[in-house]
Amino acid sequence: MIASLPDTLAAIVPPDADVARQTQALLDAKTKPRRSLARLEDLACRIAAARGVPVPELPVKALVVMAADHGVAAEGVSAFPQEVTAQMVANFARGGAAINVLARHAGAEVLVVDMGVATPVALPGVLARRIGAGTRNLSREPAMSREQAVTALEAGIGIAADLAARGVTLIGTGEMGIGNTTAASALSAALTGAPVEEITGRGTGLDDAGLARKAEVIRRALALHVRGAVEPLEALARLGGFEIAGLAGVILGAAARRIPVVVDGFISGAAGLAAIRLAPAAAGYLVAAHRSAEPGHRVVLEALGTAPVLDLGMRLGEGTGAALAMTIVEAAIRILREMATFAGAGVSDSGA
Repeated sequence: MIASLPDTLAAIVPPDADVARQTQALLDAKTKPRRSLARLEDLACRIAAARGVPVPELPVKALVVMAADHGVAAEGVSAFPQEVTAQMVANFARGGAAINVLARHAGAEVLVVDMGVATPVALPGVLARRIGAGTRNLSREPAMSREQAVTALEAGIGIAADLAARGVTLIGTGEMGIGNTTAASALSAALTGAPVEEITGRGTGLDDAGLARKAEVIRRALALHVRGAVEPLEALARLGGFEIAGLAGVILGAAARRIPVVVDGFISGAAGLAAIRLAPAAAGYLVAAHRSAEPGHRVVLEALGTAPVLDLGMRLGEGTGAALAMTIVEAAIRILREMATFAGAGVSDSGA
């Protein structure tokens, strides 16, 4: 089993472009004008290339929702208190959150992972992969050590390996952690060079004063930790979160096993950005679920090089966008597998 970070990075190869072309040829033979299903066809080709087969099986879906607390919450960067992280993890475990509802709609398993909630959530259905009781305050010191970042990445890699061993073929990402939009903004700014004003949003609903305070905290963190080019793993350690690093590991572990990943919103997108900076070939395994209302998500999507499947103005996180987008991914595969061809249906093909 590939579990270490170096072995995982070495195992990631780009998706198969020849397979994508074969899949498009199969779609062109369906009873429709060429490319009339547009991005739905692109999705089918992307999944086929990732899986390495022209006609993939219908996906077996799982959503990995990772939770952790952030020391930077002490700076007043969230409209909600830190104890909400543990409370929402308990809600996930009991099946009462938005992600649970949408995962049931999508037919996806939800795997809830405690990567470092300040107060451990010892409930059935919560997988403990704790790195610590939350990160340190990134505006004053590194959020975590390099060793902690690697441990979190490898925890995510291990979870992807376990899901693959159980037959999961499509993974979605989600997260929970008060203060994590601040960490995601700082990390994304460090990895892209985007201005703080362009990448910082209201998160859980900050007012104007709160937004200004959050932007100043991020500026302070960048001044402390980023001087010129920054190596991806170091940026992740200094500015990220346990759940962000864990999700980056899930993405890397999935890519090493040719499993596509539906990446949720801004925080999951920041994890995806860290993953592809560590392994550029992993980018071909990502499907951007939706365009978050968080302004920094536009910057992250551009850096990931992929357009979102949905644009519903959502900003909840949890994996809610990923759950919805998984249904579209399955629809694309069903078109490929179930739609009749011109020859099979006896329909004349104009070639257009």
